[in-house]
Amino acid sequence: MKELKHERRSGSPAERRPRDTQSLLDRILDTPHLAEVVPRLPPEVLHRVIQTCGLEDCGELVALATHGQLARVLDVDLWRPVRPGRDEELDSDRFGIWLEILMESGAAVAAQKVAGMDVQLVIAALATHVLVFDRAAVSPPTIDGQEMPAGLRIGDRASCEVGNYLIEAKRSDAWDAIVGLLPFLDTDHPDYFHRLMRGCRTRSNSGYEIDGLHDLLTDGEQETFDLAVERERRREAQGYVTPAQARAFLQAARQLHLTDSTPPPRSTIAAAYFRSLEWEPPVDATAHRESKALPPVGSPTDETADAIAGVIDVLLEAGVLPRQPQALIGGSPAHARRLARLQAHLQVAREAGEAVYSRRAGELAFLANAILAGCSIDARSFTRQEASDAAAAVCNLGFENWPAAWRDGRTLPDEFLVSHDLIGVFQVGWTVLHGRVSMYVAGQLIEVLLDLRCHDREVQRGLTDLRLQMTKHRRAGEPWRARGAVDVILAIDMPAWATLLGLIDECPVIHAAMEASRGSRVRAINASSFEFISENSQIAAVRAFMQSLPDSLRAPIA
Repeated sequence: MKELKHERRSGSPAERRPRDTQSLLDRILDTPHLAEVVPRLPPEVLHRVIQTCGLEDCGELVALATHGQLARVLDVDLWRPVRPGRDEELDSDRFGIWLEILMESGAAVAAQKVAGMDVQLVIAALATHVLVFDRAAVSPPTIDGQEMPAGLRIGDRASCEVGNYLIEAKRSDAWDAIVGLLPFLDTDHPDYFHRLMRGCRTRSNSGYEIDGLHDLLTDGEQETFDLAVERERRREAQGYVTPAQARAFLQAARQLHLTDSTPPPRSTIAAAYFRSLEWEPPVDATAHRESKALPPVGSPTDETADAIAGVIDVLLEAGVLPRQPQALIGGSPAHARRLARLQAHLQVAREAGEAVYSRRAGELAFLANAILAGCSIDARSFTRQEASDAAAAVCNLGFENWPAAWRDGRTLPDEFLVSHDLIGVFQVGWTVLHGRVSMYVAGQLIEVLLDLRCHDREVQRGLTDLRLQMTKHRRAGEPWRARGAVDVILAIDMPAWATLLGLIDECPVIHAAMEASRGSRVRAINASSFEFISENSQIAAVRAFMQSLPDSLRAPIA
């Protein structure tokens, strides 16, 4: 077996932070007029800083943020997919960390920030941490006839009284922050406090008797579902694609019939997405939404404007913010060469006018968002940059494979994007990737495994299981679901294992290990060393690799 050092890439953003984040944060905190700068930062920029530097170290910035900024940041930061590409769910653990960070600025400040949050969101998150009961409805516990003092533990749970409510801990994390916050909410924001307590009390008492209806959602579960739906609507209005929409779009995009005489109609999901961006809500609703969601309106002073520009420059320099708009294609010279077709068509679209180019840029952003929300890579979520790079690569592949019947046998005109969108181009490329890479590689691997024999019984059982799993999931059109069984190849040929995992993925990639597997002198490869497939020449290299695979796998176990 070839020796190869393989470094798995962590899926946690925190584990991939730049080493010098403290220096970056210090530079931001040293910005003049910081109290005027932070409220004017776009929420997306503020969230990027929190992601990069860590929420635990960004308490001072959080304390200066407006209610509108926090609402937008929490819409992103408090929701996590159970698995990459799946629907996002409210992360109550993360909410507990937010409470602790807010409390570092003082209970009064924390109460003021929380009182500006959506009360249904706070109810849903807080109800996973505590139980709430009316104090009058709960008989005081006694020991030897003496009433227990407030705050004493009842069994393994801590409890306390705030206002007319008994608060009981369901878990220990964030308990100190919660009991420190609630009295200030009660005193300084009584209306919000009582709405919050009544909501938590309802959830504490909810449940169905076993009467045939107990499979229905509880009140709390229904409210959390409604909360998620409302969040998706807000995010959609801001240009994001929901995971469900993204999965449906990507699944449909894999199923184009490239032998048809005419191209398919435009994706209904993409069309609905762009219609939602064009829809304008009533004036009153717009004013209400803007007042709650955006930084305060008002022209900054020259000094503040310079300070804001300075912060943006610092973030650009540190790589926290991209230097180019998402619609533009950048990267290394080799990367640009692989995207030559897309680049040429986009340049003609740009020359056709701002309106045309803006539409194409919006389509490219939609495609990147669809990949980001509905797809995974190496069993983890895409980064924003990876999703943008993948969308561009797939579009370039789509241009190269645009069926001759759809262009009457002629060369695709340079001005194609002036009158056609990128959605259809992406669908062609995505279909080609699925059929000529993922499904092809899975089928070839099954054939190889039929003849592969190993004297080690455990390895042989693993090979047989891999063949069965791959056959099952290939029939379903999802060979990447067999990736766990591919680990048996690790014991035979590590470069081949890493390469196969990349090629059968939802978004197939060519791992740098492919060259090592074919006999090059490469011996140390990082898991992030891969490139997206954007040209037919890369697909030809994949086929050459699969043809050499039987010899690569047989040699170590012969």
